[in-house]
Amino acid sequence: MGEWVKSSCNSPVPHNAFVAGRDVDGSRIYVGRAAFQGDVLPAKVIPNNRVAYVSHNGSEHRVQYYDVLVGQEYEWVVCGDGLVPANAISPGTTSTLERLYVGRVRHNNSLTIGKVQPSRGCILIPYCHREHSFNSYEVLVKKQRPKLWKSQSY
Repeated sequence: MGEWVKSSCNSPVPHNAFVAGRDVDGSRIYVGRAAFQGDVLPAKVIPNNRVAYVSHNGSEHRVQYYDVLVGQEYEWVVCGDGLVPANAISPGTTSTLERLYVGRVRHNNSLTIGKVQPSRGCILIPYCHREHSFNSYEVLVKKQRPKLWKSQSY
């Protein structure tokens, strides 16, 4: 679910990229995904830093090649404890095929993204060289179109 555009740290931000938050310096954070050690992980894309970040095995890792989520038909839903809505955006899986989801939290004056990993019951964000976990978070979902129904005449 979602449309992804290939990108890299040397490329401009794709047209219509989805803005997910702001870093501590006010830089925009975009939703990305990146392959890393057999996983496909949500990536925190910060063009001003010329890098994207993923969290893996307790650490923050930099990646140079990634995909960026484009489109504006997304919204955030408050969740927690590993729960995700049915229409949540899943950029990939772990090497053991566990589905991961895009989430975000407020941390140290930033609104930043990470991976919601249901088996761990939390969101894990890459921040200052470490992986940080939070039980409460927002999950990125595809906006639902209103269901149309025909009114019955009485």
